[in-house]
Amino acid sequence: MTKAEIASEIARTTGIDKAVVVTVVEQFMTVVKDSLANGENVYLRGFGSFIIKQRAEKTARNISKNTTLLVPAHNIPAFKPAPVFKEEVAKLG
Repeated sequence: MTKAEIASEIARTTGIDKAVVVTVVEQFMTVVKDSLANGENVYLRGFGSFIIKQRAEKTARNISKNTTLLVPAHNIPAFKPAPVFKEEVAKLG
């Protein structure tokens, strides 16, 4: 499902204008992104958490050139679903 499809579905089910819904969805994504960029996790009860995971420094290999390189420690965004979310998805399978 794309962002446009999400906005269309929300607009259809709530009766809110699609342009307004698109603005809200885009602003939600901006707030989540900015929060993670500032080192803050985002917790949505019953849905899940957008968190920052730390990756340790590691040595990687470029097998085509037969060389090694050092990948520095870095942070990556991640999503951790809430137990309720996981249970609902598990019912589908």
